[in-house]
Amino acid sequence: MKQIPPIKAVMTPFPHTVDSDAPLRRARQMMLEHGVRHLPVKRRQRLVGVITDRDLKRALDPALGLAPRDELYVDDVMVTDAYTVSVDEPLDRVLIEMADRHIGCVLVVKSGHLAGIFTNTDACRVLADDLRERFPQDGGDAA
Repeated sequence: MKQIPPIKAVMTPFPHTVDSDAPLRRARQMMLEHGVRHLPVKRRQRLVGVITDRDLKRALDPALGLAPRDELYVDDVMVTDAYTVSVDEPLDRVLIEMADRHIGCVLVVKSGHLAGIFTNTDACRVLADDLRERFPQDGGDAA
């Protein structure tokens, strides 16, 4: 019988990070450069939150009446109560918590330091891999 893997087995290790005092445009540029939608946020090498592409889009929406985009910083819009788990947390618990909270990413830590990130995209890959293993195809076309 198989065991449920820990989050460290399926997370993306060593994710790109952004400093909390970086201009918002820098976070957006990093997301575009690296093709990601979530950036863990650090302050003096300590993990303090996460910023998402949704956070950026909302902050840059002129209808909200926030400061001009050149005056906004990651600190202004990041999520400080990000869902954070240990590298040994069982994957099923993480997935249920993500679903219950309606969140798109989990920050994974080891000894208090950022070790990885697990996103909805990672969850889709895990599910696809599991389905392929459980329901192998013969490689031929179904008629």
